[in-house]
Formats: sequence, C-alpha cells, structure tokens
Amino acid sequence: MKHVLSILVYNQPGVLVRVAGMFSRRGFNIHSLAVGPTQDPRYSRITVAVCGDNGILDQVVKQLDKLVEVEAIQLLPPEASVRRGIAMVKIAAGGDKQPEVLKLAEVFRASIVDLSEHTATFEITGDDDKIDAFVDLLGPYGIIELVRTGLAGLARGASNIHQYERREYYEQIVL
Repeated sequence: MKHVLSILVYNQPGVLVRVAGMFSRRGFNIHSLAVGPTQDPRYSRITVAVCGDNGILDQVVKQLDKLVEVEAIQLLPPEASVRRGIAMVKIAAGGDKQPEVLKLAEVFRASIVDLSEHTATFEITGDDDKIDAFVDLLGPYGIIELVRTGLAGLARGASNIHQYERREYYEQIVL
C-alpha cells in the first residue's frame, strides 16, 4: 500500500539529505519525492510517497519526528487530499499515427508540448492512476522517453499541515 506524507521542514541546506538519509538508513523505499518552498520562506514542504503496511508507515513517521529539521508531518490519505504528479512522454508518432495519439491525448487532457514529423511529446497532470493509464496506452506507439515528477499534495478543505506543528520556531540554525 502506498502512503503519501507531507513534511514541513526548515528551509536550510542539507535538510533533504537528512530526510532522505533517514529513509535509506532504515531501509524504507521512497516511491516518489517532491520538494519545494512554501508561502513562508522559512519552510519547505517535502511530499513523499512510501510503500508499505501501516507498521512501516508508523516507523517512518516516528523516525521523521526525531529529526530536528522536521516541523510537522501530515498523512495525505486519498479520500482526504488532492494529490497530483506531472509526466512528460515522448513517443514515436510519425505519419498516420499522429491523429490517433492526438485524440488519445485529448481524452486524457494531456497537453502537446512538442510535435515533430516523427515524434510527439505530451505533458499530463493528474494522480498516479491517470498518468499510469495514459502511459500504458501510449506504450504500443513506442515510448522514446518518459520523465515523472513526484507527487505534490494538499489536504482537502480547511485542514492544513500547520495543525500538526510540534515546535515553536526558533532562530538558530539546526544543521
């Protein structure tokens, strides 16, 4: 089972290395990872997807909670959050294949970001299932290149990660 965590961390050099290192040291596999600044320049948000049962999830949260750089951790279950990733897919789509793949892209609301005589490159945004389905349908056309981002996510409604903050902000550098 895949679990998605939103982790609020101090925006300082080396924080991502410490968080990713925790996963590595404990033998947890990261399925996807996305990092970026928040509306508050003091913090960055790491969205990480990890596969495992609830016991693994509990261990991941406990180990993350021990890191000084981690300010808050929020589980983003599918029914209570909005989660999106981006993929770009370049396929061999020359000649008579182009109308077929363009129609397919339209069905999935994928954008055409590059179109040449022999290739087509699409950008698609959505949850993992939507992206996986689009990639699977493009497979027979011949995927030349594929790149995906990690998931980014937010809780639905009024819920937010600041409800889970566990420390008062302090001015010292923690690394």
